[in-house]
Amino acid sequence: MVEYKPTFCRICEPLCGMIATVEGGRLTALRPDADHPLSAGFACQKGIAFTEVVNDPDRVTTPLRRRDGGFEPVSWDEALNDIAARCVDIHRRHGSGAFAWYMGNPAAFSYSHLFGVMAFIKGIGRHSHYFTSSTQDTSSRLLASQFLYGTPVSVPIPDLMRTELLVMMGANPVVSHGSFLTAPRIKDRMHDVVGRGGRVVVVDPRRSETAARFEWLGIVPDSDAYFLLSLLSVMFDEGLVDRPAVDVQADGLEWLTAQCEPFPPERTEQFTGIAPGTVRALARDLARTPRAAVYGRLGTCVGRQGTLTSYLIDAVNLVAGNLDRPGGSVFSTLGIPGQRLGLVAMGAFLRRSYRRKRTRVGGFRSVIASEPAALMAKEMSTPGKRQIKALFVSAGNPVLSVPNGLELEAALDGLELAVGLDFYVTETTAHCDYVLPVTTMYERDDFALTFQQFQATPFRQTTEAVVDAPGEARTEWDVIDDLTDRIGAHTPVFAVLAGMRRVLGVFGRKLNPRVIVDGMIRLSDGGDRFGMRRGGLTFDRLSDEHPHGVVVAPHIRTGVLREVVTYRHGRIRLRHNGIADEISAMVRRDPPAGFPMRMIGMREPRSENSWMHNAPLLMRGERGHRGLMHLDDAADRGILDGDVVEVSSPHGRIALPVALTADIVRGTIAIPHGWGHRGTGGWRIANRAGGANVNQLTSSDPRDVEALAGMSWLTGVPVQVRA
Repeated sequence: MVEYKPTFCRICEPLCGMIATVEGGRLTALRPDADHPLSAGFACQKGIAFTEVVNDPDRVTTPLRRRDGGFEPVSWDEALNDIAARCVDIHRRHGSGAFAWYMGNPAAFSYSHLFGVMAFIKGIGRHSHYFTSSTQDTSSRLLASQFLYGTPVSVPIPDLMRTELLVMMGANPVVSHGSFLTAPRIKDRMHDVVGRGGRVVVVDPRRSETAARFEWLGIVPDSDAYFLLSLLSVMFDEGLVDRPAVDVQADGLEWLTAQCEPFPPERTEQFTGIAPGTVRALARDLARTPRAAVYGRLGTCVGRQGTLTSYLIDAVNLVAGNLDRPGGSVFSTLGIPGQRLGLVAMGAFLRRSYRRKRTRVGGFRSVIASEPAALMAKEMSTPGKRQIKALFVSAGNPVLSVPNGLELEAALDGLELAVGLDFYVTETTAHCDYVLPVTTMYERDDFALTFQQFQATPFRQTTEAVVDAPGEARTEWDVIDDLTDRIGAHTPVFAVLAGMRRVLGVFGRKLNPRVIVDGMIRLSDGGDRFGMRRGGLTFDRLSDEHPHGVVVAPHIRTGVLREVVTYRHGRIRLRHNGIADEISAMVRRDPPAGFPMRMIGMREPRSENSWMHNAPLLMRGERGHRGLMHLDDAADRGILDGDVVEVSSPHGRIALPVALTADIVRGTIAIPHGWGHRGTGGWRIANRAGGANVNQLTSSDPRDVEALAGMSWLTGVPVQVRA
């Protein structure tokens, strides 16, 4: 029997609609859903190829225990009983500070995974360590929101459907499909901007796939803060700012004016490579275009001053009169009654946590309760109170994604307990005592909880599991729930969870976070408000009656600043000592001698971080790892197209072939991340592809971790390139 089941992709943020072909209970094909209201028949090659991940012969489908340098299958009872017993022993001897969890990017696409990890890390005890991929990706953006709006979850996005001028910085959505911006068919939406007489300007060191389709403004790597300060300087200097209007929304405008004054474009050109006339023209256009927005993504978040850069992007939108305005930079809200009260409480808690909690190594503050992943290895190897003895890793491969993976590998081998939850033996989980098999996105129900507030068009979609999990794979929630049950009453929170399980068991129910997600759907825009709105949405109604999803509003509401700002009177706070300190530090910083070039990352259409290099469809054509550098830089060094080069930094060195181009700012080399498979993992195609781990060029020294948000420094890294 052949079935065609509507569902949606959860590899990246547009969440494109998919139709799964299921034959005899097995997923045999995936194709774009032509009836999806937003993606309308589009899906990228990664989404279509995911069938190969689901059915991968290298996939882990039974619990594995490490033995004598290899792995052997064990039962779930054997694995979880041993893990629970070791957790109890470590907790008794060292306390909760000996435990850590690292959660990778795919966890954000599974509500049950998120709830499971939070239940464990909060339940094991308040001194535990929590690491996520956010400090390689988003923490600086979230902290900028916490500074400006009082809460990290109020993140503005460009009103893509109505804007007339879109300035994109450090983003390549033609390949990435958008981030902190859920907009299926985003390339088409950007062409729509041009089609209605507007402009899309892409600020990037490389003429990326996005920049090649629109206006490219080349910039020196990691100089975005100088560029944004110069835009603000021009707006203030030329009287382009409607000061009374800004004063209605924000406190501290005079302070911001003083901070920007020393950065006219004539001074910043030496740092950015952008001519003063170009900066002045763009500043005028942003201030005078009725509907304009500046949007920044990964490239603006992972430099030496990512928090400052993210803060300045919002400051430009505010000062130009484009924040919380139709066609500008806007806040997508769920519309839940009393939502602001929850945001106020959350914001107060996270601000207090940021002020009071410091990491053991480096003294860094935590952002959204997460510590800097760049310091994870040092937290394992540095003796003392709260030294990590037990680490859980889910949906992540930090050996290839955090700075200095070799240091992390050595630290992993020194732990008392390491457990991986994954569907591959990766370069990281190869060092674990246990690898526990988990489900893929098509083997669980889901609702994209994390991305509801980043939707350019407010939209709701749920999905049930498309197929049963193969072998003995379980969801992360089920694994964690079973483990915490076995740990039992050794911590107060786990004791409470055990009591809840017993009570629910009396009624034939299981402890499951789906009820929480269903409640959010019911209360949000379009929801049934628990029966008060006839025909409104619920989790089940979306799955059963609207399997392709529902658009709940044509546009994002504006004029919501007082709903999303959690400071008193709903006013933005511009003045922060940490921002002033970052500006001062940026000016004082000198580049290291002997490393004249700058390394940046680059997205690849057929890669998603490190975990899709084992799909034959994505690796066809003898695909491999290569960097990209300017023709003139290569000529100066006697390098030819296709040559293998050595790239060195103050922290490490790698070798890889390079392709030459004129579509990159001179002095820049672009290298994709996520490669460096060395045969230690169990994925055979990925191992054959190999590649170099670019993060060996980056630093895990606390002095090189971004001071405010604990971000890894991953772009604009000083390097030397030799034949």
